[in-house]
Amino acid sequence: MRLEPGQVAVVTGAAGGIGLAMARRFAAEGLKVVLADVEEDALREATAELSADGAEVLGRRVDVSERDSVLALADAAYDAFGAVHVLCNNAGVGSGAEGRMWEHEPNDWKWAFSVNVWGVFHGIQAFVPRMIASGAPGHVVNTSSGDGGIAPLPTASVYAVTKAAVVTMTESLYAHLKAEGADVGASVLFPGPHMLRTGLWESHRNRPDRYAKQRPRKTPYRSLDQYEAAMKQAGHEVRFTPVEDVAAHVIDGIRADRFWMLPESEHSDRQIRARARSMLDRANPAYLESFVLD
Repeated sequence: MRLEPGQVAVVTGAAGGIGLAMARRFAAEGLKVVLADVEEDALREATAELSADGAEVLGRRVDVSERDSVLALADAAYDAFGAVHVLCNNAGVGSGAEGRMWEHEPNDWKWAFSVNVWGVFHGIQAFVPRMIASGAPGHVVNTSSGDGGIAPLPTASVYAVTKAAVVTMTESLYAHLKAEGADVGASVLFPGPHMLRTGLWESHRNRPDRYAKQRPRKTPYRSLDQYEAAMKQAGHEVRFTPVEDVAAHVIDGIRADRFWMLPESEHSDRQIRARARSMLDRANPAYLESFVLD
């Protein structure tokens, strides 16, 4: 798909991290941008920043876990700009789950699925029919993660399961768009190849009461800075990918109509090979044995 000035991009989770980096890059390409996020203050700042830089921008507080909220986002985007050409279903959260899977609180699963999976589906349902009906070229980008989207991450199983679901949902969307003969592409984004400085580690700050934890945590939440410090103390280097690099990868992927927005990485390639080999050999998943679940 060609990206041209005057087109419209909608980004969820756009008040910071990957979402804001994508919004900035779309604006730099001359696109009008709709920023959607659940954090009102951060959203206001992001909208003001892009507007001050000369972008045509609309900021909208949205809870992607609520279907009506995303439908209202679509109405607002079309009312403001008359079209949507790029949709980035990017909003995501962790889960805060502790212990073994059978010890997890149901609300940990409900919250993560409501945002990471239902949020993507709500975006598809709210925007894609209108994008198809317009007859104009379009593209949908759904944010997954290598932690689940490529191989399971047992130490964060709730998050990993949701991100695996995003991959399958996007593969299905791709097939449906092709069957429809629509001029709308679909991609699944694996941000990376290294860790990212985003607000995902503090996503519990936006956890709604309806999905509140029902018992106190055994350990306090750990910030990214605390994780990085602990890894350095243990002698492990933590590498980071700038969110701007992720945004550039998205732009390139849309232009190339590339389904797998997967940066080159020997680590992820090794995971893919190991998992595929395990399946082809009908063998137990030995590649998971390196995880320590203490």
